[in-house]
Amino acid sequence: MAQKILILGGGFGGMFAARELRKRLGGRAEIEIINNTNYFVFQPLLPEVGAGSITAMHAVSPLRKLLRGVRVRKARISSVDTDRKVVTVFQGVQRRPTEVTYDHLVVALGQGVDLTRTPGLADHALTMKTLDDARRLRAHVLERLEHADITALPEVKREALTFCIVGAGFSGIETAGELGEMIDRALGDYPNIKRSEIRIVLIEFMGRVLAELPETLATYAQKTLEDRGFEVMLNTGVKSATGTSLETTTGEIIGTRTIVATIGNTPSPVVQEMPLETRHGRIAVNRHLQAQGAENVWSLGDCALIPMKEDATERGDFAPPTAQFAVREARCLAQNIEAAIACRPLQPFEYTSQGALASLGAHRGVAEVWGMTFRGYPAWLLWRAYYLSFLPGFRTRITVLLNWFIDGFSRSTVQIRAEDNNGARYVHYRAGDRVFEAGNRSDGVYSVISGAVELRIADPETGEERVSRIGPGEIFGDRVIFGKMQRTGTVRALENTQVLVLRREEVAKIATGFAPFRDYFQRHMKEAYGVEWNPEDGIGPDR
Repeated sequence: MAQKILILGGGFGGMFAARELRKRLGGRAEIEIINNTNYFVFQPLLPEVGAGSITAMHAVSPLRKLLRGVRVRKARISSVDTDRKVVTVFQGVQRRPTEVTYDHLVVALGQGVDLTRTPGLADHALTMKTLDDARRLRAHVLERLEHADITALPEVKREALTFCIVGAGFSGIETAGELGEMIDRALGDYPNIKRSEIRIVLIEFMGRVLAELPETLATYAQKTLEDRGFEVMLNTGVKSATGTSLETTTGEIIGTRTIVATIGNTPSPVVQEMPLETRHGRIAVNRHLQAQGAENVWSLGDCALIPMKEDATERGDFAPPTAQFAVREARCLAQNIEAAIACRPLQPFEYTSQGALASLGAHRGVAEVWGMTFRGYPAWLLWRAYYLSFLPGFRTRITVLLNWFIDGFSRSTVQIRAEDNNGARYVHYRAGDRVFEAGNRSDGVYSVISGAVELRIADPETGEERVSRIGPGEIFGDRVIFGKMQRTGTVRALENTQVLVLRREEVAKIATGFAPFRDYFQRHMKEAYGVEWNPEDGIGPDR
């Protein structure tokens, strides 16, 4: 009877493991991969998607075409029962729970992002992990340029044209470099923005950038970015963030409306809940890529802590979480699963890095290959050639190459995807920050979670100003429920404050379906404004 091999995750580790297993085992095994999307994302190209040098569709490949002979199941993984050898997933439109059995389980779920340790960062920072993240970044940056080109407020313009990237590893450096090139090339379409008004800040907690590369290349990378006008802050972390500022661990407050966080890697919730031994948040495996203490469970990629020698203890004793290593781990894993099925000895994972490359944008890069170092334009060409050859599928390589060719002549500033406008969101303010001013367009109802704000409203007849303090559990901006499109008062934060913002449409929807919420707002509207409010009648009467 054919063995059932189940792979969790469709990233580098999972996709290449499925491909190698199919090559080795053919019809002797039933291979299935579970992923929450039906495509494979070539993550090294995400900074270029975010900067618009290639389109989003050309940084992905359909798993079903890449993995002929492998069953692809688009579903969300709920839990893993290693005793019963069952994985429970939610699939389909109705998200029905479905149990999927296995004989061998391969865990390749990568890592997620957790920014909650830094106040405000999770609510106000963009990330660069997924295709949606890259598309969101491009739309966000173009929105900042659009705003800066028309605003009459110098403070707002400064904040809109200040871009902070947190983390100066490969992802941070490449994101910063591509972002800078995108902005430089777009400025010709924005006559009211000067290059001298652009501020790009790279913030790194360690004492150098690109810690994975030789120091000479890291120094060159930093100098190249600084020569292009970037600011590089080393030995600096982020203390807190709001929608209009970032505070560093050195006490500096940077006015900005764009924070891109390339830090905060964390295990996926599914991995955290698995009954497997973990170390430093990653699945502990032996040198054969078998999970410690679990039968027929294997792991590779970012979610696995893979020793490169016996009695490994130091950071350098373990495989780094890079695509280069994930591909080689996939080959070793497929070989060992085939050997395990045939009751043959397993082979330890052994691999020596062939080098590392990073693009700095603007046709510059750094690279270390087979002990040789390259910098500048040759390194940038080497970076592109390497990743072009690494892309899975001939069609993908051709389309990416065409994208790069066209980008050499022109780059579009069309903002196809608007910024997300979440129905409910948390917003942080620093003491003294303006929340909104009288006359601003109303965007929702605010509920104070922590801190306090001051509301000032001028009487339209006497001009007398009323001042009130609003603290935790209280709301303001609620006149928007009546259809008021402009604010009648001005609100500022009295102290560091967190609020929950609900759009007026969401208030009406929740009130219609949740009786306690409806009762609260009906009572509040009656007491505050003497109005009988019924959410089922719509947003409410104009006043």
